[in-house]
Amino acid sequence: MISSPATHTDTAVLGLGIDAGGTQTRWALANADGAIVADGAVEGLSALQMGSDAGRAAVHATFATLCKQVLAVGPPRAVVAGLTGFGGDDVVLAKMLSALLALDAGDIRVGNDIDIAYRDSFEPGEGYLVYAGTGSIAAWIDADGVFHRAGGRGVLLDDGGGGYWIAREALRHIWRREDEAPGSWQSSPMAEAVFTQLGGSDWSLSRAFMYGQDRGAIGRLALAVAASGDTDPLALDILQRAGQELARLALALTARYGPRPVVLAGRAAQLHPAIAAAMRAALPVSLRMEQKVARSHETAAKLAARAASQDTGKD
Repeated sequence: MISSPATHTDTAVLGLGIDAGGTQTRWALANADGAIVADGAVEGLSALQMGSDAGRAAVHATFATLCKQVLAVGPPRAVVAGLTGFGGDDVVLAKMLSALLALDAGDIRVGNDIDIAYRDSFEPGEGYLVYAGTGSIAAWIDADGVFHRAGGRGVLLDDGGGGYWIAREALRHIWRREDEAPGSWQSSPMAEAVFTQLGGSDWSLSRAFMYGQDRGAIGRLALAVAASGDTDPLALDILQRAGQELARLALALTARYGPRPVVLAGRAAQLHPAIAAAMRAALPVSLRMEQKVARSHETAAKLAARAASQDTGKD
């Protein structure tokens, strides 16, 4: 879906920003003045998909849908894209986007989604970003532009407090209780919400979901946990522990580099107020913490528009 369509004069110089996560990929177009003239969203993707033929095909298909939406507004002159799971596939990804947008690959900058998310909240050196999406990570870009992290090791290893972690914790607790007292899920609002999203209470459905779905789809199961947070003590406990996990990330960076303001962002952090409240309670009172709605795709678009304007000035 596309919103805020640009006018003809807006499209003289456009920069495209892309923020790709496990559950959703958002894009925005900014003009030379830094104004957002259009934005939209397509399904999620991860740079980790680039490791297989099927994954690369899926990434290409998602980018193709995104680029079709973008070109319906106007052709961008530069692109800044941040992808979850990015580990250095910038050449391949840049070529993919350049072909779809008829741009020179040199006009496309691809990197980590957290780098852009950080710049959406801070100038380098200012503070720590704790980001909870499908996974979780804390980041600090120092005054020299060096990226420092805590967490972000991937959902199979850790990423405590992210959407995948919340979903996994919920299913783990539900099935442990079923081991001890079969049928107990019927008295649990969280289990009912989770099983409704899965399509039933049979173990085969949970098994197929956890071992057959992608990380983004599993992360979206956290919505069911959050929906029962006010009626199920176990769901509330999971959400509070998610906040404590996120606090741990901020404290790790504070221990290494000293106290700085903390921003909590990401879709998983917004699932339920208990997450941010528990994180704040686990941090020292002296450590300033703010929760914000990330607009990383808009920040990326403005960076791209700035680069496009500079290149136009050189022509």
